[in-house]
Amino acid sequence: MGSAPSARRGFSPLDRELGLLAGELTPQMQQSVARLGAWMPFERAAEEIKHFTRTTVSKATVRRITEQIGETVLAVHNQETKRIEKEMPASVAGSKLQLMSVDGAMVPLVNKEWTEVKTLAIGTVQEPKLENGKRVVHTTELSYFSRMVEANEFCRQALYEVHRRGTEKAGKVCAVTDGAEWEQGFIDYHRSDAVRILDFAHGVGKVADAGRVLYGEATPQFEQWFAGQRQALKHDGEEQVLDELRKLKRKAKRKQCEKLQVIEDNLNYLEKRKSMIEYGKFQRKGYPIGSGTVESANKVVVQSRMKQAGMHWARANVNPMLALRNVACNGRWEEAWTEVIEHKQDLAADRFKQRCQKKLPTKAVVEHSTNNNLNLIAKPVAFAIAKDESSEMVSAEKRPYRPAPDHPWRKMRYGRAYKRLSGPKI
Repeated sequence: MGSAPSARRGFSPLDRELGLLAGELTPQMQQSVARLGAWMPFERAAEEIKHFTRTTVSKATVRRITEQIGETVLAVHNQETKRIEKEMPASVAGSKLQLMSVDGAMVPLVNKEWTEVKTLAIGTVQEPKLENGKRVVHTTELSYFSRMVEANEFCRQALYEVHRRGTEKAGKVCAVTDGAEWEQGFIDYHRSDAVRILDFAHGVGKVADAGRVLYGEATPQFEQWFAGQRQALKHDGEEQVLDELRKLKRKAKRKQCEKLQVIEDNLNYLEKRKSMIEYGKFQRKGYPIGSGTVESANKVVVQSRMKQAGMHWARANVNPMLALRNVACNGRWEEAWTEVIEHKQDLAADRFKQRCQKKLPTKAVVEHSTNNNLNLIAKPVAFAIAKDESSEMVSAEKRPYRPAPDHPWRKMRYGRAYKRLSGPKI
């Protein structure tokens, strides 16, 4: 009698119904591992899992599971982006006044390299409120999208979050940035009619850099001059500030100042963005004039997890971790986990189907149709051979392997064959 065939991996529909995943850990434990790995270093996550669940999981296992779940989340987001580009479905209606802000932050890689991670922050701008006698504008319902890609690719991939937040249909969009060229390209791509605002701290910093050239660093003369320019810039005095910088330029020329180029560069920078520094008008309309939202996102979403002491990331693992960080910080973990399970089970079913189609031979089998007519249909048949022209099949018997008489195995000086050949000992 032949030996029974060994068990093989397969895919059961019950796996999908029960939400099962491959691996030694249960789906709930895998979710817990990935969730903790998204918030804290892998070694500490392993310690927390052991404390709360009495389950010992190594640091390497936490890293592997977290990165795998991150890759799945990243794949789901990329798949949704492609679907939006292809089908162009209608987005939800955005808020009446929406904030859209982008910026970059540096992350350390292995081999002492650094890379820039770009982050998008989207929020709902509330009505101005008086706090300590000042009108303050707050932004709520914040969500983030971060990726380590080039500027053009970031514009495309961010469509996932922009479409989700209904930026296309928002009443008015305020784009507060530090004025970088790639950021303006991002605004053009997603909402070209947005109100472009140069971050006030960045704009007033350009004024300060120009003033220090003539008045010196932290001198009483500079402090007095800068206080006046700062107040003017914030309250409808942008043209007055530009005129003051032009005066500084003329004075620097007369004194043959070596740092004249610094004044010229800052003046040209602000003149080119004159429509973006009308802070008095922006404040009267209730628009935010600071990019603190996205700067906080750089710290909270990116740097707090990926720029801790001693951390260096492999380039391939940056985007999966960023995808997990976005899901966690946006408060969408449960929704994302459902998508992770569905995506993994779809992949498992597809792989099993491909293995079956690759291994099983194709044979023409006679089948009866509903009207009792005979049709020849090509179907995969497993472990079967045709006995004759009828539809009867005989299972192929697996024969055990027998080595030849002169096989080296029979000459080995141990085992049953050696004892049989050597005969009884005297």
